[in-house]
Amino acid sequence: MSLARPRLMGILNVTPDSFSDGGTHLDASAAIACGQAMAAQGADLIDVGGESTRPGAPEVTLAEELRRVIPVIEGLVDTLRVPVSIDTRHPQVMQAAIRAGATLINDIEALQAPGALECVLEHEVGICLMHMQGQPLTMQQSPHYPLGVVSEVRDFLAARVALLERYGVGRQRIMIDPGFGFGKTRAHNLTLLQQLPRLVDLGYPVLVGLSRKSMLVGQPGVPPRERLGASLAAACWAVQAGAHILRVHDVAETRQAVDLWMDTLAVEE
Repeated sequence: MSLARPRLMGILNVTPDSFSDGGTHLDASAAIACGQAMAAQGADLIDVGGESTRPGAPEVTLAEELRRVIPVIEGLVDTLRVPVSIDTRHPQVMQAAIRAGATLINDIEALQAPGALECVLEHEVGICLMHMQGQPLTMQQSPHYPLGVVSEVRDFLAARVALLERYGVGRQRIMIDPGFGFGKTRAHNLTLLQQLPRLVDLGYPVLVGLSRKSMLVGQPGVPPRERLGASLAAACWAVQAGAHILRVHDVAETRQAVDLWMDTLAVEE
């Protein structure tokens, strides 16, 4: 079996309320140090976010999001050799992040906000298009997919990619993300993971964000930081299914697990 070794995207939330690490990196210097540590542990890029999009999360003001992320992006760009991405759905933040040195836009709304498409048409940056049903504040109240979760997610992402290509965005700039946990039940999420090759078959790099999410454990009450075993298992499953990028909190552990998984697949009988 021949699979490409996946890239690791280190998660750097500069927020007080993210589901797993909220409040840990509110200080810019602490956030920069964390990004540097993840790069040293094997992260291939660092994803900076200033707005929690966990289920039930309220929006933050643009001014606050900018205050949180721009100094961190600038600090990372000045000190790292790996690329820095911005996790945002707001075009104003996208623009400021690009000026600060970010080279990838990671958008949970797949560039549906007014002005977001124009931003990526103006700048030669990478784009990650994610599927989300509803909005973070209400998305987990009653997720439903009458045509099947895999078909609906696939069709949505294919349509967003086709729109970008009609505007002349090159395929090499685009990746897609099924949006695990964003408007989906645990059954929806597991079905998406099981049938991930159907998204890989679209022909674009697939980013998978499963790290520490509640969908990974069948019983309630397991804290996010105690979901490492399930996170690593899901990461390896996603790699074997063809995922190209893993978005993770635990960089060193994921790098170790994935490297062993890939090395084992490469052994000739």
